[in-house]
Amino acid sequence: MKTGQQTNQQSAEDAINSLRLLRAGAAPRRILVTGGAGFLGSHLCEKLLNQGHQVLCADNFTTGRHRNVAHLRGRPHFKVIRHDVTVPLAADVDEIYNLACPASPPHYQADPVQTMKTSVLGALNLLELAKARKAKIFQASTSEIYGDPHVHPQPESYWGNVNPVGPRSCYDEGKRCAETMFFDFHQQFGVEIKVARIFNTYGPNMRPDDGRVVSNFIVQALSGDDITIYGDGSQTRSFCFVDDLIDGFLRLMASPPSFTGPVNLGNPAEFTVRELAEQVISLTGSPSRIVHLPLPIDDPRQRRPDISIAKRELGWLPKIPLSSGLEQTITYFDRLLTSEARKLAETA
Repeated sequence: MKTGQQTNQQSAEDAINSLRLLRAGAAPRRILVTGGAGFLGSHLCEKLLNQGHQVLCADNFTTGRHRNVAHLRGRPHFKVIRHDVTVPLAADVDEIYNLACPASPPHYQADPVQTMKTSVLGALNLLELAKARKAKIFQASTSEIYGDPHVHPQPESYWGNVNPVGPRSCYDEGKRCAETMFFDFHQQFGVEIKVARIFNTYGPNMRPDDGRVVSNFIVQALSGDDITIYGDGSQTRSFCFVDDLIDGFLRLMASPPSFTGPVNLGNPAEFTVRELAEQVISLTGSPSRIVHLPLPIDDPRQRRPDISIAKRELGWLPKIPLSSGLEQTITYFDRLLTSEARKLAETA
């Protein structure tokens, strides 16, 4: 918890940042971040605040967590509201970042109808708001729109190989439909849109029960449990640290109106899942063993972004290597798990 002195100091820094924007000829913007208490949303909210903007964080807290934005609550230009994007929202904003939707398979498969509604109705409601307010709007799309790809690495021109009736379809097809709606609003109503296709991302503020491979392996290693690999571990993934990804978001939103995307944002360095597990064991010094479980249905065999467009149009390239990002993420989870264990001990 921040002290009063720290809160006053942060408020002063926020005011200075807003003044810097004005002196640079750019007024502070009123920005809505849906899914703002989630993993990516919380990092984005903090970055926007540090730039001097006013930030409205909207989240239904299904997968988002209050603790992710607790350190931001005392700042004068930050407000949190509980809101589900499947319900229309009235807000006086200049920009919208739509990050609302569970992104890990266990969470989005837990309520597939709600996942589809969040992707499709949420996109519709926020596009209507952007249209009414003449606001620029960002869509957090996903590499999952490529499905289990037949093209490697995946360029934006690839239409994908997606099962429309499988257990992952609620998320994959929901995001594909949302992209369609964004481009229809852009072409029919002139709404300024930015669409990012996000590849595997990791870092602090992930949930311990997220169900994605990086968080799974780190939590298992820190707990001394077996590290569970689905399949033989030869399937590949590309892992982008969250700071690099947020930089990509901001560059995309600052790009000319003529550049809408979709644009791949992810780290093109490719690792097998087994290589990731071995790195986590090495960095944590864990005694965990690697065990194998059956591969889930429709799990992609390969996933790696072609980021040629991001490099050319945004000047964006990930900078943080996997080992460095893992160290920061392990530190976060170690503190989180220690804190949760202490609370359990105090209540026992």
